Amino acid sequence: MPEQLWFTALLNHLFAGPVTALLRALTIEPKYPQAPIPNSLSMELLVFIFLIVLFLLVRSRLSVDNPGGLQHLFEAVDGFIKNQSNEIIGGHHTEGYTPFLAALLYFILFCNLIGLVPGFESPTALAVVPLGCAVCAFIYYQVQGLRHSGISYLKHFLGPSDATMPLLMRIPLALLMLPIELVSHLARVLSLTIRLYANMFAGDMVTLVFFSLVPLGVPIVFLGLHIGVSLLQTYIFVLLTIVYLQGAVGEEH
Repeated sequence: MPEQLWFTALLNHLFAGPVTALLRALTIEPKYPQAPIPNSLSMELLVFIFLIVLFLLVRSRLSVDNPGGLQHLFEAVDGFIKNQSNEIIGGHHTEGYTPFLAALLYFILFCNLIGLVPGFESPTALAVVPLGCAVCAFIYYQVQGLRHSGISYLKHFLGPSDATMPLLMRIPLALLMLPIELVSHLARVLSLTIRLYANMFAGDMVTLVFFSLVPLGVPIVFLGLHIGVSLLQTYIFVLLTIVYLQGAVGEEH
């Protein structure tokens, strides 16, 4: 049996049977049928539930005349994302991207920070979770590119086009650029994944080592460092997603 956090053990105790049956119905044989839910998934689920409760709480207390501190905080994050989108993407159509970018920001941030709570761990310290976030960002900006430019968006994968260049030269150049562009876009998924995973994994390991060596005093500094890394990596992930969106929906495309 794998080592389980208390919340993971609770989920496996309650739902191991149905989850194992579902996996087997999908022709997936779980490595541990009695514990098919890993720690990373349980932590993601916990973050998801927490965010839903938090969003409902903010929604129930929305006020124009007397906004509370929590509303101010959420409005500040919303304004920050909108400002970043307007500066990088430009135009007047960036507000539609805010819900996805905000959801991505909150999910990654709380997945990073949950490891600070005793008895929990950061799911982003496992490569599969940053990979899932990177794949979502990849699919999102590709879909937005298609929605913005239609089928002509696919020309983006053929590299820059020069109408003055002879057709016999443009076709071989486009065929050459196609695999290069495809690899370049797929490399973005790898880059987002490794950057977030490596930093969170390293942060967790450093914090764990210093807590085991020096239980008091010094580890507090590394807890602060962990919070700083969590905030920074969340910002970088969302910022790069906005940059990729700009490349997909920019007016030049």
